[in-house]
Amino acid sequence: MSDQPLLKVRNLSKFYGNRIGCSNVSFDLWPGEVLAIVGESGSGKTTLLNCLSTRLMPTTGSVDYHMRDGQYRELYHMGEAERRFLMRTDWGFVHQNPADGLRMTVSAGANVGERLMAVGDRHYGRIRQTASEWLERVEISTDRIDDQPRDFSGGMRQRLQIARNLVTGPRLVFMDEPTGGLDVSVQARLLDLVRGLVNDLGLSAIVVTHDLAVARLLSHRMMVMKDGHVIEHGLTDRVLDDPREPYTQLLVSSILQV
Repeated sequence: MSDQPLLKVRNLSKFYGNRIGCSNVSFDLWPGEVLAIVGESGSGKTTLLNCLSTRLMPTTGSVDYHMRDGQYRELYHMGEAERRFLMRTDWGFVHQNPADGLRMTVSAGANVGERLMAVGDRHYGRIRQTASEWLERVEISTDRIDDQPRDFSGGMRQRLQIARNLVTGPRLVFMDEPTGGLDVSVQARLLDLVRGLVNDLGLSAIVVTHDLAVARLLSHRMMVMKDGHVIEHGLTDRVLDDPREPYTQLLVSSILQV
């Protein structure tokens, strides 16, 4: 593991007029680490994720990313083309609704293959072979390679979206409620799959979820947000087993009562 953080976030804030999206957030993310950002709806966790992934420009603050050449670059000082290239190659973004992260009218194989073409692969046979291997890896039968995602179940679409994101070997993956809207049994399989892939590939990930069970299963560290502020931050097991803030205690106890 590198002795340098992959991501350095300092005093990040996003305001919508007088309304706080997120306020004064600072943390480091290390290579191979999974950070969960948890909180109720409206807590600011999705705004924070969108700022970190440059989908939203923050009002103030900075995010420095450790590039493959060993240099840190401030994300918001990059040009649009540079950021887009980063998002196609070194990063992944898994949407809650897989239709937002897939092209629904092209084949499953083409969805995975497009990312490979974005990093310069032009050999059709090799692209198809790699796409086939990744479908297998995310538990989609390879005989579905020419089927379109609109013919897939919700769980299969989410697994396809994960394959599309991971095929280029990214170092950082953002996940926005990755199990939202899926049946409990489908969620469990998907979480097992994600946890295995993150470990195997040594990925760093930032996972936004309102589900503390998802946070416990996937993350090493956890930030709890309320009204746009991070109110508690620590190792996941410590936060869940010994929450210090009354709000976190309430979140944990409400899960236990379900």
